[in-house]
Amino acid sequence: MELLKMKFTQQRRVRLAQGLWLMSWMAVICGTFVFCLGVYLKTELVRRAEVMDNTEIHMVPNILMMVGLASIGTNWMASRVCQDSLDASRFPRWKVLLLAWFVVAALICCLLVAVVVLSYALQGRLEESLKVGLRNGIRFYKDTDVPGRCFQKETIDRLQMEFRCCGNNNFKDWFEVQWVSNRYLDYTSKDVKDRVRSNVDSRYLLDGVPFSCCNPASPRPCLQYHLTDNTAHFSYDYQSEELNLHSRGCRQALIDYYMDLMNSTGPGVLSVILIQLTVLLSLRFLQTAVEGAMALEDPEGDSEGYILEKSVKETFEDVKVQVLTLLKFGQVDPNATEESAADAEKGPDNAAS
Repeated sequence: MELLKMKFTQQRRVRLAQGLWLMSWMAVICGTFVFCLGVYLKTELVRRAEVMDNTEIHMVPNILMMVGLASIGTNWMASRVCQDSLDASRFPRWKVLLLAWFVVAALICCLLVAVVVLSYALQGRLEESLKVGLRNGIRFYKDTDVPGRCFQKETIDRLQMEFRCCGNNNFKDWFEVQWVSNRYLDYTSKDVKDRVRSNVDSRYLLDGVPFSCCNPASPRPCLQYHLTDNTAHFSYDYQSEELNLHSRGCRQALIDYYMDLMNSTGPGVLSVILIQLTVLLSLRFLQTAVEGAMALEDPEGDSEGYILEKSVKETFEDVKVQVLTLLKFGQVDPNATEESAADAEKGPDNAAS
């Protein structure tokens, strides 16, 4: 029994073809949107590659770009099929290609669903990647004369100013690393010597932060150094004072930015999925209706269109049997191998006799 069987007159087939043609071009536009969305997200991730430890999150924009291009091609092909469906002499050439088209269209829908799922599932990986990447970026902040790290200071400073953040978790992360290069330290100074000798690793640690941590919205001039010393500044209390620094860590700022970006793509991608499914089902109805009319040798007569020729269960069983048959055909029969080997051994014996 056919699944979702409907009766189509010639007029209904023409209307279906016309509506599907418009829907196909709308899907082409949606495919372009998905591709551009992937390019934009990829660009934003590449811009922050220096503060990321791995590139697993790049899977999302890569799939978006691939699916976008595939969607443009498949839906353009669907528009051509709609045009040829009204011509009985031109439609049969699409019969073989349509099977591959349905497979690709279904795969596109599945990949779009996977993108939506991955956008949420990879949040933990993104957070861990940023945690390690920012920690390394802060540690290498001072290495302005080391090849491969000379732009790390500029990257971190621009990041903190753009996202109004400071440190990895907060501004105290800068207290744990030496962020001033040794080339700018006066080792003849007693203060420098005392600070270097005061820790095991001989690092010059400060209770201060780079200038990029300063909050320009604060009415007080920026306090970068001696942040934990209440006596170093007038009318200042480290415990209760709302410091004129960015209070949010850069890891949280970047996570919020990227998750907002990916979450905002969710409704758009879901809309594209609905449009793609509409094109997929409509084209299946059009294909079966036109083929039914051609089978009756009456292209202008009534015909029936459906999604599946049999029920879902029967179709699944047929596909299962076909797959098992193909797998069985591809296997090597051990008995046949032994027989062929035995025949090969008998051949030389017969020749010798």
